Amino acid sequence: MFLAYTKCIKEKGVTAMTEPVLIDPRKLYHTGTFNKEDQEDVAVQDEMSITPDCGEESYQGTHQLENRRVLITGADSGIGHAVAIAYAREGADIALHFLPGEEKDAQEVANYIEQAGRKVVLLPADLREESAPEKLVKQAVAGLGGLDTLVLNAAQQISQEDIAQLPIQQVRDTFTVNIVSMFALIKAAEPYLPAGGAIVTSTSTQGFNPSGNLLDYAATKASIRSLTISLAKQFAKKGIRVNGVAPGPVWTPLQLDGGQPLEELPEFGQDTLLGRAGQPVELAPVYVFLASNKASYVTAQIYGVTGGEAIN
Repeated sequence: MFLAYTKCIKEKGVTAMTEPVLIDPRKLYHTGTFNKEDQEDVAVQDEMSITPDCGEESYQGTHQLENRRVLITGADSGIGHAVAIAYAREGADIALHFLPGEEKDAQEVANYIEQAGRKVVLLPADLREESAPEKLVKQAVAGLGGLDTLVLNAAQQISQEDIAQLPIQQVRDTFTVNIVSMFALIKAAEPYLPAGGAIVTSTSTQGFNPSGNLLDYAATKASIRSLTISLAKQFAKKGIRVNGVAPGPVWTPLQLDGGQPLEELPEFGQDTLLGRAGQPVELAPVYVFLASNKASYVTAQIYGVTGGEAIN
């Protein structure tokens, strides 16, 4: 399932069809340290010194999501960026939500979607605003001509070492963006979702093994895990599958916008079993699978892409 498959074959000069193509996961993508860098206000992927790999050059679609109509939140960078590219190359049209101020990254993703021959609708919105979820859904339906798949990926993550320094407004904002807006988006989208549709949420290893410096973020990710499973039980009777993906430490702009303590950035992800941080492209196949008809008997599940950290 690795998307760098063809690229690695060419780089290694492997031509014999009888030989297996084996890729050492410890040495795939960026394996060194990261730079100490901080981006204020909104983090822009295009301005990172070490840019995440979102499959721009490597992801090759196989028509798994032909003519699907998908709303992806937080799709301008990181995991959402990779999912949007993958879904488009699998044949889907995309309503691409992004936070105002991140237009540069959003337009880059839109260009890849259009290059894949698919339709894209750009939807800037701040999910802290109460009216934003319903507006997003209506705009997605109008722009795509319908809606059958939700990828709920938008998130706020701000590290605070001590609860004494944790602003309660930050807690409110994190819960609003990460989980309250998810409820609102699902509620607004439910009348449009047909049998055979799918919802894929982004939870995290933080929802299973929370860090001390991510109190509010981890609490929302645990909530998303619970929502995913309970919603699947409710939506099964509608023929709509609901599943989640739990990423481990993945290199995204979220880490540079206060998501990690600055002094810990160089070693980010290197304490995993595979000894490196994940890249967004490595999660894309799981998001594709969970939305596709291949996952017809999969619902109420959380899939971990963690570099080895257990989620069960």
